[in-house]
Amino acid sequence: MGDHPDDAKQQPVPIEGEIGILARRRIEAAIIAPLYEAMRQEIGEERAQAILDRTIREAAIAAARGFAARTPGGTSLQTFRDLQALWTKDDALTVEVLAATDERFDYDVHRCRYAETYREMGLGHIGHLLSCNRDGVFCQGYDPRIELTRTQTIMGGASHCDFRYRFVQAEDAGTADVPEARAGSKSVSRQDAGPERRHRDDARPGEAGASGDRDM
Repeated sequence: MGDHPDDAKQQPVPIEGEIGILARRRIEAAIIAPLYEAMRQEIGEERAQAILDRTIREAAIAAARGFAARTPGGTSLQTFRDLQALWTKDDALTVEVLAATDERFDYDVHRCRYAETYREMGLGHIGHLLSCNRDGVFCQGYDPRIELTRTQTIMGGASHCDFRYRFVQAEDAGTADVPEARAGSKSVSRQDAGPERRHRDDARPGEAGASGDRDM
């Protein structure tokens, strides 16, 4: 690795001393929970969830762009993989890596402490909004050439989460930028998305479906 001419340009963002994502999510959830409940009582559950979903997706994109801006030499699927230590920190995920190349990053999650944490906090019904639905927009915010396909999540009741990332060259990528309003539409799981979201996905048959926490 040390002899590769691009090594100096592809160093990962330093994560030493960074708080793990699981710890962040617990803190965030404790703050969000009473705010969400107040919204739900005022405007109803459907609208409250829509607002929460949109806000968290936008935060995920902003966080991803922040990581990208701090990546020396530019982003790639390798630098994206380097960030995963933050999501697995504190034994947050039990992961089985199936492929890790310059163009593919495939893994299954067999235990998700994010899902366990939200359920323990009584927030399992919005856990997919707090965590899972960030993933597709986070990778696109970090680098629009990275696309996620996922068909199921532990949060949604499946036995495991199936993350399948692909690095697509710019001319083939689904978007050159990440539109805030429909960011991550390729990556939102039909299982995790609400009825309104699934309806919109049905109207765009050319887009692949998948959902989940990857944003910071």
